[in-house]
Amino acid sequence: MTVQDETALEKESGTRPDALGIGGLTLGIGGVPLLDGVTVRVGRGETVGLVGESGSGKSLTARAALGMFPRGARATGSVTVAGVDVLAAGRAALRDLRRTRASMIFQDPRAAINPVRRVGDYLTEGLRARGVPSREAAATALELLDQVGIRDPRGALRRHPHEFSGGMLQRVVIAGALSTEPDVLLADEPTTALDVTTQAEVIALLKEMQRTRGTGMLFVTHDLDLAAAICDRVYVMYAGRIVEEAAGTALFSAPAHPYTKALLEASPSVRGERTEIKAIKGRPRSLAEAPSGCAFRDRCPLAGEDCAPSVPAMRAHGTSAVACVRPEEVAR
Repeated sequence: MTVQDETALEKESGTRPDALGIGGLTLGIGGVPLLDGVTVRVGRGETVGLVGESGSGKSLTARAALGMFPRGARATGSVTVAGVDVLAAGRAALRDLRRTRASMIFQDPRAAINPVRRVGDYLTEGLRARGVPSREAAATALELLDQVGIRDPRGALRRHPHEFSGGMLQRVVIAGALSTEPDVLLADEPTTALDVTTQAEVIALLKEMQRTRGTGMLFVTHDLDLAAAICDRVYVMYAGRIVEEAAGTALFSAPAHPYTKALLEASPSVRGERTEIKAIKGRPRSLAEAPSGCAFRDRCPLAGEDCAPSVPAMRAHGTSAVACVRPEEVAR
């Protein structure tokens, strides 16, 4: 289904699909597994968090929404953005999707922007490709740079990426992602390089865009306090698998998976709620080197023989869903 066909269907039926739907996504390269049965859903206007240690597959999952898989990767399952089948889409359809329906804020701004082109070209290219007149595109770029806190936005349009600090360039990349007014925004650690005040301003800008346009946002972060503050729902990821899903408030107040609880105990709190920080023993595992059964079992204080035979399936536990055979023991 093309973007145009999907838009016509929305008008005819009066319904709109989720902003993002990833169902049972399995990804591997040359027989090496990277993701295993990942299922993530982001509704219209919803902010969904994706948390976990580095290497757990968060960024790979976010990139899947844009069809940005590693070279040689084989993917099965389903990935849809506003009803568009990403895995079945050709190059032209993916280009159209990225230009009109989905945007991504990458973790490393210097890897996300062409270093030899001026910022003005970067910000207006997508707008002009959608038929926006050059004068109007430039005015939009100025407005966006002002909104993300760039001083002298007019001068910034004439500068190259190397003339910006990391934090300032991240603001430019955020402005570029917002320029398309996307249906779904993939935000991969979007505020890591920003100071606290600017972080709050950018988050407010993203939330306002969601409110006015209904944009769904997948928010990848290591900042658990930030995820708790802004996310409607949160997925916890470990070794290429989703191990817990819950509403943001429920996840952080009553975790049901030992890994979620361990992440919380290992994270400092700006509110001073956690006085003792406990490191998670061992090291993060990739899916290729994880033990059989539950991938977290060699680091889990509650692991038993029943954790080894097979991968725990996601099952309901209160208002959450958890891939663990003994969630009742986590609270104790």
